Amino acid sequence: QVQLVESGGGLVQAGGSLRLSCAASGRTFSSYVMGWFRQAPGKEREFVAAIGSTSYYADSVKGRFTISRDNAKNTLYLQVNSLKPEDTAVYYCAAGNSVYPFLRVPSQYTYWGQGTQVTVSS
Repeated sequence: QVQLVESGGGLVQAGGSLRLSCAASGRTFSSYVMGWFRQAPGKEREFVAAIGSTSYYADSVKGRFTISRDNAKNTLYLQVNSLKPEDTAVYYCAAGNSVYPFLRVPSQYTYWGQGTQVTVSS
């Protein structure tokens, strides 16, 4: 069992930055593939980034977002730079055991956090 708690969201102007964090409980954090997803109002949940032995990004965030993890702290991060209004969404972290290319699929993840809101003003 893994519990995930996101933090770090907020209101930021276009072009700004945030660092999202996801604190995980349990002693097996390092064994999971971790992902970030986001969901805007009226839209489906979409893949943002994932990290296992390597990192993967959605084309829409490549070069602006960076996923990382600190296994000693049981924490997942998402550095989000050059934010755009279309990045506005609730951001969720997730844990699973998927492999590429399926780690882009929400149903491949077993555990989810409650989400943190990111709002980008123009």
